[in-house]
Amino acid sequence: MTDDKRPRVFSGIQPTGKKTLGNYSGGFRQYAQTQETHDAFFCIVDLHSISVEYDPAELRPSTLDLAAMLFATGLDAERSTVFCQSHVTAHAEAAWLLAAVTSYGQLGRMTQFKEKAEGKEFVSAALFTYPVLMAGDILLYQTDLVPIGDDQRQHLELARDVAERFNYRFGETFRVPDGKFPEIGGRIMDLQEPTNKMSTTLSSEQGAVYVVDSPDAIRKKFKSAVTDSGREVRYDPREKPGVSNLLEIMSVATGKPIEALERRFEDAGYGDFKAAVGESVVELLTPIRERYEALRADERELQRLLAVGAEKARRTAEPTLQAMYDRMGFAKSEAGKFFGAARPRGL
Repeated sequence: MTDDKRPRVFSGIQPTGKKTLGNYSGGFRQYAQTQETHDAFFCIVDLHSISVEYDPAELRPSTLDLAAMLFATGLDAERSTVFCQSHVTAHAEAAWLLAAVTSYGQLGRMTQFKEKAEGKEFVSAALFTYPVLMAGDILLYQTDLVPIGDDQRQHLELARDVAERFNYRFGETFRVPDGKFPEIGGRIMDLQEPTNKMSTTLSSEQGAVYVVDSPDAIRKKFKSAVTDSGREVRYDPREKPGVSNLLEIMSVATGKPIEALERRFEDAGYGDFKAAVGESVVELLTPIRERYEALRADERELQRLLAVGAEKARRTAEPTLQAMYDRMGFAKSEAGKFFGAARPRGL
């Protein structure tokens, strides 16, 4: 548990891949908001990244890229604990312990596993079990709230199920966390295929808007964004997925409700509408990109901040991990003078 009387928030994001407007909308902006009212823990989940094929030479710099991005989008090292998952060994240990109370059937029903495994010649066991690692990430910190994108609802529900099953079988150990899902912008869609989520790995270069894109690149991508038949700017995800996606994006960028944007563009053509959406995204992302570039240039400071965060995370997670071992019946590891470590020779 924590001495901080504020509710605790935890969320994690993988370091691999360039971060998109969807990552900002569904994750980063919520992180900055929740640190104002919560005891906030944000984790760079590098262990998750090895569940699919990856380049070790890219994982190291991309981890620091993400650290710089988190701070650039508003996280404050004084108010939030920002750290790397692999720097806190309790995460890997908790994943194995929690695997004992996670059913094979539950993991087999995970939509993201099916999507990522489809058509692959090699599918790692890590890809199948990584929702258990995610559950451990969350539960180790006695988390109250998980700000999360809409695509992660299923994984959070599994974490809740695992917590409840562990508590029932071994005694009250974990808080059962709630999710915080953004009402608008929780699932930003691909600009070229608006029925698919904007993705770091699956979207085309023109379909994804990256947080570090130049203003001209952003304008160009929105100019070529797919819309729908007709000319009406109206929010209707089923009938007008392209226009609806652009309305959500502009609402995220400007903070204005979708209804107000519909009224603003009721007499405008799609060309003017797309240009305005692009300009609003330029205004949103330009200062973030500039802060990111300044932070990324100071690698030593980024590593220092991550080390400070990891030490706090280790201290916070340790009591929960030890309670898990104890309640699951493991013999306690003892050391010191009473158990021979410091005995004089010959005794």
